[in-house]
Amino acid sequence: MSPESPIQPMAVDLESAMDAAWPALEKQAAGGWILRAAEGVTQRANSVWPRDPSGHSQQALTALLRETRSWYRSRRLPVIFQLFDTPAASALHRLLDAEGFTSQSETLVMTRSATDIPVPAGATAVQLSTEPSQEWLQVWWQVDGRGGADSLAVAEKILRGCPSLYALVRDSEGRAASVGRLALPAGSNQAGLYCMATLPEARRQGFAGAILQALLQAGTEHGAAGFWLLVTAANHGAQTLYAKAGFRETARYLYRQERPRPALTGS
Repeated sequence: MSPESPIQPMAVDLESAMDAAWPALEKQAAGGWILRAAEGVTQRANSVWPRDPSGHSQQALTALLRETRSWYRSRRLPVIFQLFDTPAASALHRLLDAEGFTSQSETLVMTRSATDIPVPAGATAVQLSTEPSQEWLQVWWQVDGRGGADSLAVAEKILRGCPSLYALVRDSEGRAASVGRLALPAGSNQAGLYCMATLPEARRQGFAGAILQALLQAGTEHGAAGFWLLVTAANHGAQTLYAKAGFRETARYLYRQERPRPALTGS
């Protein structure tokens, strides 16, 4: 991405809203970085947000990384950075390269304005709520969850950390089949789409599209001026769905994770 790219500043403006939409249970500021932890549940809530990656010298970056390692090790968590692919982050990327951090989970940030949101046609009934029901949680966790009941309980705390709308669609037998979430961070006029998940046996029936349309419409009714969503670079099917709904790529980020150190052997 070039420094002149017209989409780069928009991604920077969205970072605070994105952080609020998926809040870690524990945060600590460290030299302009935000260290986030949530008992290891989801990468985003257990990663470093380098709020100003360009505002430090190489010596300062090295010192911050040392402090960060200590903070995460005291919580028995790996050091992971959520880092945008921008010129401002190049020095930090180089440091992490030198330190052997891996690059993984490349993610697109896609955005659209709240203008020309189509009114849902009503062919598929979408249930909306301000709380995640147990059925909603079960569908989402079955599709995207990692871990058992304890991890789901932590994930639910993360979800409830930001005012949100929860959408659910049922199949022809009345069973919960597809879900989605619209985060409405306080103090922001942007809304974020998260947790779009459809059970395997319920796919290709238009449920995800119905949920997307209903959440966009509900977001405009709640005063959202624009929307963002996050989708992995490898998920081309979802990208196509979102592009048809008017979303365009704004930026990309990836996770940089420290490699596990080999255990010492011998006496």
